[in-house]
Amino acid sequence: MAAPGARSCSLSGLLPAQTSLEYALLDAVTQEEKDSLVYQYLQKVDGWEQDLSVPEFPEGLEWLNTEESISVYKDLCGKVVVLDFFTYCCINCIHLLPDLHALEHTYSDKDGLLIVGVHSAKFPNEKVLDNVKSAILRYNITHPVLNDADASLWQELEVSCWPTLIILGPRGNMLFSLIGEGHREKLFLYTSIALKYYKDRGQIRDNKIGIKLYKDSLPPSPLLFPGKVTVDHVSNRLVIADTGHHRILVVWRNGQIQYSIGGPNPGRKDGMFSESTFNSPQGVAIMDNIIYVADTENHLIRKIDLEAEMVSTVAGIGIQGTDKEGGAKGEEQPISSPWDIVFGRSGPEVQRDDILWIAMAGTHQIWAFLLDYGRLPKKNELKKGTCLRFAGSGNEENRNNSYPHKAGFAQPSGLSLASEDPWSCLFVADSESSTVRTVSLKDGAVKHLVGGERDPMNLFAFGDVDGVGINAKLQHPLGVTWDKKRNLVYVADSYNHKIKVVDPKTKNCTTLAGTGDASNVIGSNFTDSTFNEPGGLCIGENGWLLYVADTNNHQIKVMDLETKTVSVLPVFRSESAMVDGSFPAEKQKTLPRLPKSAPGIRLSPVAASPGQTLQFKLRLDLPSGTKLTEGAPSCWFLSAEGNEWLLQGQIPSGEIESISSQPTISLQIPGDCLSLEAVLSISVFLYYCSADSSACMMKGILFSQPLQITDTQQGYIPPVELKYIF
Repeated sequence: MAAPGARSCSLSGLLPAQTSLEYALLDAVTQEEKDSLVYQYLQKVDGWEQDLSVPEFPEGLEWLNTEESISVYKDLCGKVVVLDFFTYCCINCIHLLPDLHALEHTYSDKDGLLIVGVHSAKFPNEKVLDNVKSAILRYNITHPVLNDADASLWQELEVSCWPTLIILGPRGNMLFSLIGEGHREKLFLYTSIALKYYKDRGQIRDNKIGIKLYKDSLPPSPLLFPGKVTVDHVSNRLVIADTGHHRILVVWRNGQIQYSIGGPNPGRKDGMFSESTFNSPQGVAIMDNIIYVADTENHLIRKIDLEAEMVSTVAGIGIQGTDKEGGAKGEEQPISSPWDIVFGRSGPEVQRDDILWIAMAGTHQIWAFLLDYGRLPKKNELKKGTCLRFAGSGNEENRNNSYPHKAGFAQPSGLSLASEDPWSCLFVADSESSTVRTVSLKDGAVKHLVGGERDPMNLFAFGDVDGVGINAKLQHPLGVTWDKKRNLVYVADSYNHKIKVVDPKTKNCTTLAGTGDASNVIGSNFTDSTFNEPGGLCIGENGWLLYVADTNNHQIKVMDLETKTVSVLPVFRSESAMVDGSFPAEKQKTLPRLPKSAPGIRLSPVAASPGQTLQFKLRLDLPSGTKLTEGAPSCWFLSAEGNEWLLQGQIPSGEIESISSQPTISLQIPGDCLSLEAVLSISVFLYYCSADSSACMMKGILFSQPLQITDTQQGYIPPVELKYIF
């Protein structure tokens, strides 16, 4: 509800006064003139007989990054508040976040400023609280966020565009609105003068708002929101964009890390691997020990030379560009949020890849970066290093056209190439139109493949329907990959939490894997397994395996296209007992987390007396045709929650080097026992591969051994066998 005495509120009530202000600002020359105009505007708006007051936040909605729910007219009284109406899929909303981060670093709640995100979903998947939580982590949002799943506040204020900012005064009174991205100067001008105006009147309070960051409640994660993955077909390595850790991983196909470049914090620095940094990298492509990276939030294309162990920038200037034509030399050409990349050739006569195709999500286009001298369809000869638009007008549309510059995309986020006839095209995952499109490599013509609808302006034609062409429905797909062996396209249907497969000849689109639930079930087959917003995928092992960046599950999943089974790629360092990550050495020795699917076996109680030694013999059997993964130390750990005294002076962990010669674990009951009953937990982690090491898995099991401590001296206690068949 609105504050007492306030008039009915909507953004239209601000329009006449703010429009006059903005026209006056166009004629202002000096900063003093601009400040004075805004100050005078506030005097006028603040003097209205009735405030244009924002409604109270609806009751019962879910809040994130706060200790409790927030009230406009209790907690925010005495604050200048910036309401950010956003939806986490929207590239324009993502572009706005650096402006909000900068504003938060300039003014705090103690200064009288608070930013509140109002998440107003476009897609049904974005209404789910867990998915909003993941987005808050992914984009490092540290201010309070309200999950307004049904967009009730959006509708009451008559908001019509993502993103929209509404600046409130200390009484919940609306002062300004800013629609869309690119208003950083006005945002800082309006908020700074509003703070000054109300401080001059003694209406600003310096009380702190109870902030409790969601990210602080989470344990360290091996991978964090991996966005894309690709295969080096020459060396059988994988390259992973570990997006949330702001780094690139090069791993062998058994999961062992060869290189970790960048991270764990965002940055923008070229140089040696040890000093280089990235900011939320997405697309990756590898050729001849050279990796190209779509460094998305730095608005750059980076180059990683694995032999020289150096990182350099080949395209972009490090700030978001608005140019929709291009044509300059790469390092002089501004670009905007490159999301995926793939190699290609400028013509059938060319013997090696000489083009890097770019899904330029920020300008809704497909661009090209020339790796050598060459030409694009309908273009003259271009110099090496040129970066330019290939297809897309720059308008956010679902428009197909035989003229590439007249076609329209809507946040293209995934690319794959089918260079052979009769295809000779790029496949594009066009996320905001919920379609897969094709771009001809011969003439640039843009055509529809599946999803969406015929109206090029309708970006709400999404769903989860298997079917043919326009009758099939997707929901914000982020990744595509071409299976040359089977002539099929695999699609990461991200917001449906599925992997789908498209026959480009018949345009038939069907679900390959996933139930539609956002979870992490490793089932016995494709249809039982689940994903959580998978963002990228690639074909490996000559069409046998499909690698999936299961983004919100923080994993790389491995889909065996022959046996129809799914497993998790165990990413690990050779020198440590556990996983990847730029974690300090002491953290690498901590107890890893068992998979949720790990079975638990409770053993029969054992009676023992102080000083007595118990022995536990591992008797584990692997599936037929598998072996322990070389270089990935399978291991065991002891724990005793609530009775840590039991482990004092013990050997708490060890490796399992051979399945044919498994270790015996010993535990001596301490002389001074603090309890007569305790439960010893024995966690076992096994990394194993198929005989040819082409598909690797990590499995775990938990044995719980109840102990009864007695002063009565016990006789010989036979070893306890820990048996399990995986």
